[in-house]
Amino acid sequence: MDSLITSAARALAEGDVLGALKRVALRNDAPALALRGIAMAQLGDFERAKALLKAARRAFGPTEAVSRARCVVAEAEIALVSRDLGWPQRLLALLDVAWATLEAHGDTVNAAHARNLAARYLLLIGRLDEAERRLAGIDPSLLPSVSCAAFELTRAGIAIRRLKIGEARKALAKAAGAARQADIPALITEVEAATLALGSPAARIIVNGEERPVLLDEIEALFAADFLVIDACQNVVHDCGDRIFLASRPVLFTLVRCLAEAWPGDVSRDTLLKRTFHARHADDSQRARLRVEIARLRGELQKVAEITATEGGFLLTARNAGKVVVLAPAVEEKNAAILAFLADGEAWSSSALAIALGASARTVQRALEELAADNKVRAVGRGRMKRWTVPSVPGFPTTLLLPGSLPGSQATFMENSDPTGEQS
Repeated sequence: MDSLITSAARALAEGDVLGALKRVALRNDAPALALRGIAMAQLGDFERAKALLKAARRAFGPTEAVSRARCVVAEAEIALVSRDLGWPQRLLALLDVAWATLEAHGDTVNAAHARNLAARYLLLIGRLDEAERRLAGIDPSLLPSVSCAAFELTRAGIAIRRLKIGEARKALAKAAGAARQADIPALITEVEAATLALGSPAARIIVNGEERPVLLDEIEALFAADFLVIDACQNVVHDCGDRIFLASRPVLFTLVRCLAEAWPGDVSRDTLLKRTFHARHADDSQRARLRVEIARLRGELQKVAEITATEGGFLLTARNAGKVVVLAPAVEEKNAAILAFLADGEAWSSSALAIALGASARTVQRALEELAADNKVRAVGRGRMKRWTVPSVPGFPTTLLLPGSLPGSQATFMENSDPTGEQS
């Protein structure tokens, strides 16, 4: 390795991005392209960084499989940070190949980083089982502190999504220790923000006509208790371990939620018509439709609840549970799901939000335009580079691994350089 590459790598490791660029700006060999890609990523030009890293990967020769694999890991991390989510089939496959290559050549740190990146992507789009499988083969005790913190943050994210809050707290405690050892302010801030979120209201519960905010720990306990839970966050009815999914049947879920909010009392037919069908005036056809939907709801809930007609309307009674409880989102508005994704502090494209939400791109675009009109989100850039953001906590701190190693050191360039501008 020549002296310019070595000095440029040292400059990046020390946070001197412009100094690194001065040393390799006019070079187009593979190591220089990789270093320039990292530098451009640290300057925030992700498009240019991706192009340079892709060129570096192609420029490395057939005997430099490890260097090519590290470039793939770098490209994947930039894609994740820039919320380029249209890459599952292409880049996930490349990450698998990169992981196998790095593992075969004894580069366990970079191999673990590749698997963690894939897990973070899968977590982001809600594929939790696959994310857990990606993390299963990683031994965090063998990782440097920065990689260990990133690994534990991913584990915590999976645990939170599964409502295993005790496991999440343990993972965040380990992440906090690793972040302090790494002494990276952005990483420490990220762990602190995630820990703080566990102590913040995550939803609301409505029982006996009264409403109050609840923490994640309380939600976990709620599902373990002897309650019939009407989960308005996911449109699911829970009863002692049984789950009835009504996400694809919004009319039925609206009906059961109305009945549950009134428990132990009944709900008038006029109220059900207004909330479910938005009917201003009840007529015979609407009342007939209500009877049909109530009959369908009885069929769906027959194992867990009974719906009886009363003189005033309808009454919900749990068969096995002691109470009926409604779990509602902390914020209920038309586009709350989009705001929840934007709250991670990253800049999202409308197409990435569509992938994460499982919605059409046009639906998401209309929702973003409505939110922008209400000054709840703002757009940055134009055309294909247009991104949407809201004020939030710092995003997930990342570490990119550059090909090659410094003389006299087993650390790779990328172990000392972060494309998003953090120094490890």
